[in-house]
Amino acid sequence: MHLLIPFASALSESATHVLRDLALPNLAQLLSRLTLTHRDDDDVLTLSAPHERAWAQAQGWRGADGCLPFAAQAAADDGIEVGDLAWGLVTPTHWHVGRDHVTLADPAALQLGVEESRAAFGAVRELFESEGFRVAWGAPTRWYVAHERLIDLPTASLDRVIGRNVELWMRGTQDKLIRRLQSELQLLLYPHALNDAREQRGELTLNSFWLSGCGRAQPAPQPLLIDSTLRAPLLADDWVAWAQAWRALDAGALADGLAAGDPLTLTLCGERGAHRFESRPQGLWQRLANRWNTSEPHTVLEAL
Repeated sequence: MHLLIPFASALSESATHVLRDLALPNLAQLLSRLTLTHRDDDDVLTLSAPHERAWAQAQGWRGADGCLPFAAQAAADDGIEVGDLAWGLVTPTHWHVGRDHVTLADPAALQLGVEESRAAFGAVRELFESEGFRVAWGAPTRWYVAHERLIDLPTASLDRVIGRNVELWMRGTQDKLIRRLQSELQLLLYPHALNDAREQRGELTLNSFWLSGCGRAQPAPQPLLIDSTLRAPLLADDWVAWAQAWRALDAGALADGLAAGDPLTLTLCGERGAHRFESRPQGLWQRLANRWNTSEPHTVLEAL
């Protein structure tokens, strides 16, 4: 069993206060049984998020920062024949234009239904096809494009960009065509009846897209259990909900991991790093030492 937990920590005072007040007994017991076997520590400005790097490493994927082929993997999971083409994930989004910068809203906030998504996809597909892209619809917020120029194109993970300044995260993608397509899509959808209807209902408009996860498919042989329940409240800065999600996770998946016994791998991921803990044979003295020297969960989590 390999349990991977994204968004287990955040670099904010609010997150620190929450973690120090949280009682996570099952996580504490797991940490006392497991051994830290790998640390992937970097800064908060890497294009690939730590949980993505951890997942890719577990699969044996190769790729530079921002060049891990999650789009091809997701497309295959959506039933699309990916072949040996280089794919990118096109996420329909709402960009909020503020006084000082442009921020990207969580695509989930669009509450985009299948009918609306297909209508928008149909309206913009020619924009991509005219530039030689192959396009495919996978789900309301998962559209795909394939093109040779996507083979080694670095892009920031959507999880890095939500709620943040878009320009900061476009530094890795200097592809002028992609930037032009983002601008042209905005002009194309602005007067669309779909957005008129959304505005009348008081909903966010669909006014751009985010490209991510580019590259050719690589095999994913290692099954992982990924619990993403901490993601939505953290991205929304809802710390009460994040604390509740942590308690539920401790009582659920972490309790199950504790009951499952060895062998067990636990990977905890924050904004900077991903730390992997694994079952290792321990002698009597090591077990006794761990019982007395185990760090509190908040100390482990704050290091992420």
